Amino acid sequence: MPEYINRDTAARIPISSDAKPDRLHFCKKTLRNPDRAIFMECGVVAKRAQKQFQRLGLDDCFTWHIVDHQVCEIRLARHWTKRREFGGRKSYQIGRTRPRICRIVEHSFVRRSGQGAGLAEMSAHPLPLGKASLEVKPIPCHYAANTKTIPGMSMRNSFLIALSAVIAFTPQAVMASAGKPDTPAEATKPTPDIPPPMISVSRRTGTFGGTSVSYTATAKETFLKAEDGTPKASIFSTSYVKDGADPNRPVTFLFNGGPGSGSLWLHMGAFGPKRVGIPSDARDDGAPPYRIADNPDSLLDVTDIVFIDPVGTGFSHALGKTEAKEYWGVSADAKSVAQFIRIWLRDNGRWNAPKFLGGESYGTTRSAAVVNELEGDYNDVALNGVILISTILDFGAQAEVEGNEMVYVVALPSMAATAWYHNKVADRPATVEEFVAQARTFAAGDYLAALAKGSALGDPERAAIRQTLARFTGLSEGFLDRANLRVLPGRFYKELLRDRGLTIGRLDTRYTGKDLDTAGEQPDNDPSFYGIDGGYTAAFNSYVRDTLGFKADREYVTIGGVNDWDWKINARDDSAYYFNVAPYLGKALRENSRLKLFVAQGYYDFATPFFGAEYALSRPGFPADRIQFHYYGSGHMMYVRDEDRQKLSSDIRAFIRNR
Repeated sequence: MPEYINRDTAARIPISSDAKPDRLHFCKKTLRNPDRAIFMECGVVAKRAQKQFQRLGLDDCFTWHIVDHQVCEIRLARHWTKRREFGGRKSYQIGRTRPRICRIVEHSFVRRSGQGAGLAEMSAHPLPLGKASLEVKPIPCHYAANTKTIPGMSMRNSFLIALSAVIAFTPQAVMASAGKPDTPAEATKPTPDIPPPMISVSRRTGTFGGTSVSYTATAKETFLKAEDGTPKASIFSTSYVKDGADPNRPVTFLFNGGPGSGSLWLHMGAFGPKRVGIPSDARDDGAPPYRIADNPDSLLDVTDIVFIDPVGTGFSHALGKTEAKEYWGVSADAKSVAQFIRIWLRDNGRWNAPKFLGGESYGTTRSAAVVNELEGDYNDVALNGVILISTILDFGAQAEVEGNEMVYVVALPSMAATAWYHNKVADRPATVEEFVAQARTFAAGDYLAALAKGSALGDPERAAIRQTLARFTGLSEGFLDRANLRVLPGRFYKELLRDRGLTIGRLDTRYTGKDLDTAGEQPDNDPSFYGIDGGYTAAFNSYVRDTLGFKADREYVTIGGVNDWDWKINARDDSAYYFNVAPYLGKALRENSRLKLFVAQGYYDFATPFFGAEYALSRPGFPADRIQFHYYGSGHMMYVRDEDRQKLSSDIRAFIRNR
């Protein structure tokens, strides 16, 4: 039996063989419930039909917002007069006809174009058209193919303009001009072609956390639409759902940061079913081929996982006439991710499932903003937990601007950890934890007080602070004196191992690199990034294209795909001066008594220093008993170290189980 493949859900809807084809061609509009479809007349709108639409209060030939299943369809043409070429596309002119209104029943179908197409069931009695509040939107229409479709293959159908109107019926004023014929006109220009969303589905098995799991992997595009139904952006995601259709199983949404970074880092480094094998001991990843291995540390034994690439990252991009920059901002980006999450929950029947949200780096910033979008309104999507990996929430405290003393305070414990790691500490304690604890006390106490005194700091106190600061940073007192006791991270990367002819990384200070010379102020590059990016980029592209079968003709944007980011929070100008999204999380914790935070920080991370996370989440309004801090002996991406990846996985697994 021929089948129609719903490309949004991969559901198969049988086509009845006893249907009576109509003389007209129809195309489909899928409702939120995949079992309910409205099939509408397709074609290019002729200008002579515009007057008819104007009498209906419309400017052009479109379909309307479908509120629910109770809808009517206006068919503006009952026959085609001739076929002609228009704008390089095959188009139709509309013959003279009176509009006819027909009721669409719940179950409808469409036959393949060229073999006859029509509605399986339709009321034979015309219905009067009353006034209705209409919301105009253009939609793409596609013919169903009488063919077998392999899961994961997208349908390649032509894009047409809907030549019908679906409205909510209200029995009020009857259309006065229903009996007037249309006047001749030329066809209007078709809208730009937007291909249907791509999808690739495969079923797999793996062992995660010691448990064998059968799961379905879905790599797909999801269209974000405007209120009028116009597709505006395509969000690429990869979801892993355990087989068995348990609606109460936890689901975790994950993304990376940047802003402008794809989710491949968490995907191929920490939580996906496969991972890239790169050196665990802070060495360069070298050249391909890179090992792609099973990942027993994936969380699939305790939660389904959805990796999200926001617009401008990964395969995600703007559609049609939409400019990507519409999504490039703290609030706009968060709204789009929240919209995607709602769509995913709806399409997968998971509204009542336990929900976790997680991000890395700027992804933690995004997490706070998305929490506000999900829980900050009346139409809540309540969360069970938020996972913050390498946290940056309070940008103001870490801003490297003259006059901000907190940036030096926040960085000092990370400098101490790094000096300890590279054996630049006199009387070195046995553990980094012990040394970091001492540095925290000094940073928040005597050091902060000394910086606050500014030029009023006396010479004896200055000398004492300089001596202690030299011990914690591994830098000479002479250098610290010339720097006025204030060392920015960039200088630290270059200065700490200058005597060895080496620089250290920013993302992970365990990594070392060689610059062109040793005389500079700052490093030439970050060895902790160029030491891993080649492996992740190659491995993910190989995995998603060849293993998962997502054959996109676009480049996957790993990082750097956005610019001109709007840092204002909900258009507030003051956030441009002191940008801090931590209050979003404080508010969510106060208003959701079951919400918990998981905070993972690497000791050797300067992109998001651990003391900055501690500072941001210890302000008034944060219930400390529902915030967990976990620390790891690596940097920004702690999972590149084997021991830390295993610990991170174990820690988050316990966090989800103890929800």
